Amino acid sequence: MKMRILLILAMPALLALGLIACTTPGATPSEQPSAPPAESPSPEDPSPPPPEQAERERRRVSIADGRFMVDHGTKPIWFNGVNIPWHNWNDFGPGYNAAFFDSHLAELRANGVNSARIWINCNNDNEAVIIAGDGMVSGVADAHWAALDLFFASAERHGVYIMATFTSFDHFKSRQAEHWRNMVMSDAAVDSYIEHFTLPFLKRYQDNPFLWSIDLMNEPDWVHEGEENGQLAWEDISRFFARNAAAIRQNSTVLSTVGMAFPKYNADGEGYEGNKVSDEFLQSIYPNENARIDFWSPHYYGWVGQWYGIPFTSSPFGPRGQGGWGLCDSKPAVLAEHSGSGSEGFTLTEDYVNLFFNGWQGAMAWSSNNTATGDRMGGMDNIGPATRHIAELHPELVFPLG
Repeated sequence: MKMRILLILAMPALLALGLIACTTPGATPSEQPSAPPAESPSPEDPSPPPPEQAERERRRVSIADGRFMVDHGTKPIWFNGVNIPWHNWNDFGPGYNAAFFDSHLAELRANGVNSARIWINCNNDNEAVIIAGDGMVSGVADAHWAALDLFFASAERHGVYIMATFTSFDHFKSRQAEHWRNMVMSDAAVDSYIEHFTLPFLKRYQDNPFLWSIDLMNEPDWVHEGEENGQLAWEDISRFFARNAAAIRQNSTVLSTVGMAFPKYNADGEGYEGNKVSDEFLQSIYPNENARIDFWSPHYYGWVGQWYGIPFTSSPFGPRGQGGWGLCDSKPAVLAEHSGSGSEGFTLTEDYVNLFFNGWQGAMAWSSNNTATGDRMGGMDNIGPATRHIAELHPELVFPLG
């Protein structure tokens, strides 16, 4: 415990000195998108942007030197986060509970939380996305947009950055399972999804800086491995990622990622099955330089540790056995889903501290509201002490703009 206390106290100094760095020898960081710098007024347009717009741009998240940044790339931010996966499953439609989400986002902020991951479409049983049997998408229900409008307004009001999860393996075993399987297996069908959902989503919300990122799919590993999910080839699953990531980069500064279940398909080298969301793999499917996600966002639960190690006590980067959790250091990494009850031998507060100390750029426990599944894995009674602890120790990183 004394060692843990010393590490906690030492972190600000180590960060200031730049001594916390985790890189894989020989790896070259890829270029990352960043928010455009503030433009100087031109003779044709001598007026600076309105104060509200300028303040919004200060809060937009970009990436530089392997870290998330705000204030036009000048101030680092660490994602002291949670999962609010859903309230009543497929929330974003006619039954959207605006009062719950607004009050819960306020509660999160009061507990030092600056970010949340939420499934904006759990399995499409509410037909938010209008998809035909052949996988072609033709539109989006008005009620879906109306609910999202209210949600993103709440997120901005309370200052909570959102990772919006578009799809999950659950889509591939839903009553529309064949629709979604056919969609990812067709270039034309994926493009119809982009035309009718991804691009309208960006047009509608990209000006809100609290749309921090898009998680294209929750745990696609099970779409490949699970018989009930179709056991699709990675070339088909990752087609969806490649074409969507390119569209997002080409049309916005919103970041993209994929929430992999474990390092098995998120890492290269001995002991792994190859990184199915790497730049190289995505661009082999879709030859477009923009076909790349911006950061890693793997998940971890206790059953994974026996094969791939424990992320809380590892750098995200480098092979297991050499202090790493397998990821390539070309992109920053957030542990985007993990137990809200703490890990093996550690409290949840220690998990958050250890992730911070070991070079992860964020932590997002499951779940802030215990969901509706009865898993009782979290709740703010459990998660709040951890997020408040990090926010109190490092307010300049959790709330760099106040």
